[in-house]
Amino acid sequence: MRDKILIFISSALRASAVSFSGVIIAIYLSKIGIGVFPIGLIISAGLLGAALATLAVIYFSSKFSRKTSLVLLAFLMGLGGVAFAFSKSLFVLLLASFAGMMNGMGRDRGASTTIEQAILPQTASDLNRTKTFAWYNVSMDSGHALGSLLGILPVFFRLHLGMDGPASYRWSWLLYSLICFLSGLLLFFLSEKIEPEKKTPLLKLSKKSSLVVKKISALSALDSLGGGFLTTALISFWFFKRFGADERLLGLIFFFARVANIFSHLAAAWLAKRIGLLNTMVFTHLPSSVFLMTIPFMPTLTIAIILFILRESLVEMDVPTRQSYIVAVVEPGERIHAAGITNLTRGVSWGVASFVAGSISSISLALPLIAGPSLKILYDLLLYREFRQIRPPEELKGEHR
Repeated sequence: MRDKILIFISSALRASAVSFSGVIIAIYLSKIGIGVFPIGLIISAGLLGAALATLAVIYFSSKFSRKTSLVLLAFLMGLGGVAFAFSKSLFVLLLASFAGMMNGMGRDRGASTTIEQAILPQTASDLNRTKTFAWYNVSMDSGHALGSLLGILPVFFRLHLGMDGPASYRWSWLLYSLICFLSGLLLFFLSEKIEPEKKTPLLKLSKKSSLVVKKISALSALDSLGGGFLTTALISFWFFKRFGADERLLGLIFFFARVANIFSHLAAAWLAKRIGLLNTMVFTHLPSSVFLMTIPFMPTLTIAIILFILRESLVEMDVPTRQSYIVAVVEPGERIHAAGITNLTRGVSWGVASFVAGSISSISLALPLIAGPSLKILYDLLLYREFRQIRPPEELKGEHR
């Protein structure tokens, strides 16, 4: 129980830092004179760095302890924030974004979550596994909500502490780093119980699990390709350019979006017990994409915000259910590899799509908001077709109803 609580708190802190950076990064880079295309490049570098870190987690899972890996990842994030605080060089920012796994998505889906997703099933029964993942995501989205509010800080520093523009962002990035370091320090107190009972050979999956993981990974790549067009950084930038929303309003928008996410995770666990994991994933995720596609056509900021919050109340319901589904349909010793491979394909796709989004945004800022949901809808339809006959253990036993 102690390990579970430490993971929940640490992940909440890390998520708050990620969300904070997602709100301010594109606006900050724009204000120091970096163009739309290089902004997309910097965001892509961070996401690709996270993907490489996930690959390292998979590759070295039999060589390094889970605790060591989690602590190292947290400290790398913190160092990346320090570099952002003190440098305006495009080269340094690209390097810091890559090495520090700077996440313009605004959602914590990096290498650390791969390790945590492998740990959590050891703390719960099959029947309670999805509920555990739901609360794990509640903790992270609580952090995401707090981080969104922290996005107000640059304005607060300027208006109430008399800082100039550069100083307000410098202290914001230093706060980001401090949160990352605190997240890492908490992980020093994890026990040996989080480690696997036995080491498994590198990337060794059974034939059955390998087929499932390959299919899920391919579809996850498609989903994340769509998601990479929809980073918090780029959505913030769209609201900023389209309606003139400043950091204060953006912080509030994303705060309420994350609150909607929090309640949706608990609703997902409740719904999955009644209609199954896969049905919950598809039947909530698809309409969320429809909501998002309509936003660029809205005439007022108020309507756009309402549709965005409605989208956020549904879009994350597939996250705890997907995480639970993946670790349920493979053997216990294969979980870190299964979670890692699917997260890796997601990270690479996010990075590639963010790069493309930065390019097409220079044509129209609305294009990513149409292209992203279109790909996600295709993902939902293909996912349902391929996996509707593959059920997790608790559904085979009839325990989900």
